[in-house]
Amino acid sequence: MALARAHAIALVGVQGHPVEIEVDIENGMVALLLVGLPDTALREARDRIRSAIVNSGETWPTRRITVGLSPASLPKRGSGFDLGIAMAILAAAESVPAAALYGLVLIGELGLDGRVRPVPGVLPAAAAAAAAGFDAVAVATENAAEAALVPALRVVATPSLSAFTAYIRNGRRAGDAGVQVLEPGRDLSSFYPAMHDAESGRSPGGSRAAAGAGARSRTSAGLAVAAPAVPAGAKDLADLVGQPVARRAAEICAAGGHHLMLLGPPGVGKTMLGL
Repeated sequence: MALARAHAIALVGVQGHPVEIEVDIENGMVALLLVGLPDTALREARDRIRSAIVNSGETWPTRRITVGLSPASLPKRGSGFDLGIAMAILAAAESVPAAALYGLVLIGELGLDGRVRPVPGVLPAAAAAAAAGFDAVAVATENAAEAALVPALRVVATPSLSAFTAYIRNGRRAGDAGVQVLEPGRDLSSFYPAMHDAESGRSPGGSRAAAGAGARSRTSAGLAVAAPAVPAGAKDLADLVGQPVARRAAEICAAGGHHLMLLGPPGVGKTMLGL
């Protein structure tokens, strides 16, 4: 019997909760069992993960695999658990060192070819990981700039499962496999030049919205994170006056990818908020 653990983040609204992924591999009928209140998208991860591991050149364990998501009472939604489950399976199969996954949160969807795809909600997930005491988060390359807004975390940007397994086997040192590591205390102006200009009082378009958005900071899960600059002419909820409940609902729906229905008499701002 082999047992390994990895960690991910479950989002409930815009609040992130750490989830421990436990994988047990034992003799028995070949199967992959997923327990711990997974939704439909997460249950379908079984087929995605198997194809991603095989197409990344790794060996799929032909034994009984049980994946437990803890706490079991917390609903788990979305495909962002794929990377964590895949790495926990490989660690339980002793294909990668299990100790190298300690202190690391894994967030990413896997394609059938092993690519790590971006997922929504990385910023609150990264903030929750830092608040829970984790020192690093691994995300898709497209999500790296968003995760980098949490300055206390080391961000590992990986394009594929094969690149990430090479990074883990290399002792969590970036090599030539395409993995990029962003250390804590990094200069965010390298990701957001417009934000750097706004903080210096040099708004690219000279607009109040761009300069103001670059200088603001927001707080998520108790951590201060810098907000990227809003390009000149872009729409910004900060420009809305009033309707705090409707604005909050719009932010939650945008962060979680939910539907939103606005009801009210004409002229209260439904169309403006929806745009």
